Amino acid sequence: MKILVTGANGQLGRCIRILAPDSGHSFIFTDVVEAEGLQTQMLDITNLDAVRAMVAAEGIEAVINCAAYTNVDAAEDNFELADLLNAKAPENLAIAMREVDGLLVHISTDYVFGGDPYNTPCREEQCGTPTGVYGLTKLRGEEAIAAVGCRHIIIRTAWLYSEFGKNFCKTMLQLTATKPQLKVVFDQVGTPTYARDLAVAIMIIAERYEDDFGYGIYHFSNEGVSSWYDFAKAIAEYAGHTDCDIQPCHSYEFPSKVNRPAYSVLDKTKIKERFGLKIPYWTDSLRKCIDNLQKIK
Repeated sequence: MKILVTGANGQLGRCIRILAPDSGHSFIFTDVVEAEGLQTQMLDITNLDAVRAMVAAEGIEAVINCAAYTNVDAAEDNFELADLLNAKAPENLAIAMREVDGLLVHISTDYVFGGDPYNTPCREEQCGTPTGVYGLTKLRGEEAIAAVGCRHIIIRTAWLYSEFGKNFCKTMLQLTATKPQLKVVFDQVGTPTYARDLAVAIMIIAERYEDDFGYGIYHFSNEGVSSWYDFAKAIAEYAGHTDCDIQPCHSYEFPSKVNRPAYSVLDKTKIKERFGLKIPYWTDSLRKCIDNLQKIK
């Protein structure tokens, strides 16, 4: 299968690049910015004509959309841009795939939830209740894909980290190595997700595309539950940064334009049963990531 990957220079895109050579598929990696050492074709997915042209020129049969506007705070002041990237661009990809009867795998977020006081893991069929522009525009993207009606898999994920780019894990590694004390919120609960584990899941889905495929929305994160405080403590422990005193605090101690979800643990029963996935526990994957980061220092 000929697969187009958008946002290929981000965390998830780079993990897919690593797995691609062993997949048996042919990949075209695209982004809107170059990255040193990475072969990348330029593609603006907000331009439907450009998307159609590349799909036709390369004989694309599937798209994995890793591109998004992910700056949660900045989105509050940039609705039009966030909506363009998170809603209109996925709609363009869906249109292009519908026209060639192809598959769209689209990455969404736990931020589509948060407006209701959940205390059990969120299931795919729950009504979206986003509390900010980022979550709202990502939900609008999901709805646009469904409205177009192409073959699609929407994967909501959460708290993504990896060896690449900027993320909470890498930030905490730097801070816990240099600061005597940190405060981290304990009243926001979810599950850290290692981008490589999500990339593996996407590859498995691609392998089973022709096998009685089940389209629709799925949830994927690592197994288990954590607060940001617990996540930070584990990062410091596994890295050996024991001199930093990490203290729990409330969200209101860090004022923000965004009311982030207090509880956004994702129920993964559907994706595990449908695709036979065995998902690693979050601390096991975190150890692997930190080990890899320490090897490349």
